Amino acid sequence: MLRPRSLGNAATGLVLAAGTVLVPATAATATTAAVCATTATGALQITADCVDPAYAKPVVDTEQDSTSPVPHHRITGHFDGTDVKFTVYLPPARQWQGRFFQYTYPLTDQNALDRVVAFGAASGAYTVQASGTQGYRHAAATAKFAETLAAAYYKSGNRRIYGYLYGPSGGSYQTVGAIENTTGVWDGAVPIVLGVPTSIPTNFFVRAQARLVLRDVAGRIADAVRPGGSGNPYAGLTPVQAAALREATALGVPLRAWADPDYVLGVNTTDGLLGFGAVIRQIDPGYAGDFWTRPGYLGTEQSALGDIVRAALVDVTATVTAVTPTTVTLTGLPPISSTLGLEFSTGAGPLTGTLDAATGVLTVTGGDTGGLTAGTKIRVDNRWFVALPSYYRHQVPAADQGYTAFDVLRDASGQPRYPQRAVQAGPLIAGGITGGGTYSGAINGKVIVVDNLLDSDAYPWHADWYAQRVRAALGDRAFTANFRLYYNDNADHLEGEPTGAKAGRIVAYDPIVEQALRDVAAWAERDVTPPRSSRYTVTAGQISVPKTASERRGIQPVVDLTVHGRDIVTVKAGQKVTFTAGVQAAPGAGVIVSAGWDFTGSGVFTPASVGRPRSSVTVTASHRFTAPGTYYVSLKAAASRTAAPGTYAQVENLDRVRVVVQP
Repeated sequence: MLRPRSLGNAATGLVLAAGTVLVPATAATATTAAVCATTATGALQITADCVDPAYAKPVVDTEQDSTSPVPHHRITGHFDGTDVKFTVYLPPARQWQGRFFQYTYPLTDQNALDRVVAFGAASGAYTVQASGTQGYRHAAATAKFAETLAAAYYKSGNRRIYGYLYGPSGGSYQTVGAIENTTGVWDGAVPIVLGVPTSIPTNFFVRAQARLVLRDVAGRIADAVRPGGSGNPYAGLTPVQAAALREATALGVPLRAWADPDYVLGVNTTDGLLGFGAVIRQIDPGYAGDFWTRPGYLGTEQSALGDIVRAALVDVTATVTAVTPTTVTLTGLPPISSTLGLEFSTGAGPLTGTLDAATGVLTVTGGDTGGLTAGTKIRVDNRWFVALPSYYRHQVPAADQGYTAFDVLRDASGQPRYPQRAVQAGPLIAGGITGGGTYSGAINGKVIVVDNLLDSDAYPWHADWYAQRVRAALGDRAFTANFRLYYNDNADHLEGEPTGAKAGRIVAYDPIVEQALRDVAAWAERDVTPPRSSRYTVTAGQISVPKTASERRGIQPVVDLTVHGRDIVTVKAGQKVTFTAGVQAAPGAGVIVSAGWDFTGSGVFTPASVGRPRSSVTVTASHRFTAPGTYYVSLKAAASRTAAPGTYAQVENLDRVRVVVQP
């Protein structure tokens, strides 16, 4: 789909910082290079030859050879007039195979992780990384300039260089924006844990609303969805609790993600999952007032749920009784179970601080209580904090946009059940992160989406929604020829290797991304068709995949662990317990090369023999539990395209069972 790119034009406006040495590639002059065109949505259409005025002056700051984490030549720099910095990691010429990998994320810096650099070198690629900002323009400018650096370093002349962009979460927005709005910059992309125009703030607010209603029964829900549980998370819930769980589930919170209820509900977050509330207050400042006064909002709704919402409201005027240089003591406060989200104000304006609800002492931020005296009236309220969680009810997208998960908020005629706000916040936020991208589905290159079934931050149905957009834009034949979607089980939203007990139930998806990058490169460069997309169904906001690897497809192996033939067993302490796991590699996705047992749920695995690497293996083990308790036992296995365990692209999955040990 992409024509060979011209390396020279990307070097237009090259500036060398003092003390640097660079052999510049042949470059067109600024007067002959066209300025990149802008679409009606504000997205810049970037080609290999056009110039983005905002990033027209790349500056090389340093060059050095390094042996860590692997031998490479490192070039750092920045774009004059911007805050964007970049680093290019060039492996030795004998390793380089004419490609680069580039990571993107809105909040990243220019320093690639050691594993990323080493993986690139091991995969025949140089690594590119730019410091984060919104959109994709900075990434495109970095990619194009890095090609001139690579061409000079490798003395490769006009050899075509292939490039691949990838990024998780906020980086998935940027990756989609890039692959839809550039040509000749990248040949493929791997968006990871995909966000879509409705994701922010809805996905977080849905969970905050669930916390308000379900926090006290979260443990019961968790037990039902964990291995050996009842499988019915609604059992024992009140009607209002069951309705809240159904709404959150239909909107996309994965039911099995409730195995970690504190994460789903944001119990340990400092913002109560309402960090994007500040944005909503800017673009929709009248929302809280309407929430507490107008019909159709939970603040006024006469229902059991409305009663719960109003019971959470704090809105009082307290009186200052004592003042120190850093604190004031308040009287007239009601019992307050949580101070999260409380706001303070006087007639002179907002006051920031932290309240000790037990003593009534307000510690003022910055330690300045000047102007506050005994008798001063301070309003204490959480009106916005209580109103924001259900904001998603008033943000229902149009029915013709394919967001079927929102059907739970529509009536039989397809109309929203609740009053709608004048502004759709999600697309505005997404447009900023993507750089004006609209998720048209009109991709310009090979795309492999990596998405995870236990992701409660970027709901799994997002990837299916985008797949349908791509299919509609390209047509069935071109869709199959250019797009893959790999769903991965027992993986969540967070990058990196899980630690502690979490490692016993969650696998890292970084190796899956590594394999996807290698696959998309082989696809774009040599027309090597990657494994087929995962097979799945979408029902009421939930993604389900078949139980066997042959049916499920994708690239992740499938593990089926049983204990005495079931998913739960009750035994006496000291009794021998036997576990059996069947492990299958996905079709065309390699062989099983390793496995390990975690008998205690600690997240520490002991290697198990899988015998000769092959597509299907059976692993058995016995264990005696000496102490009473409930144990979740895991068997984790990895598949590889090579017939031996390695460092990269070892695609993992696991399964768990429950063992109840009695005295």
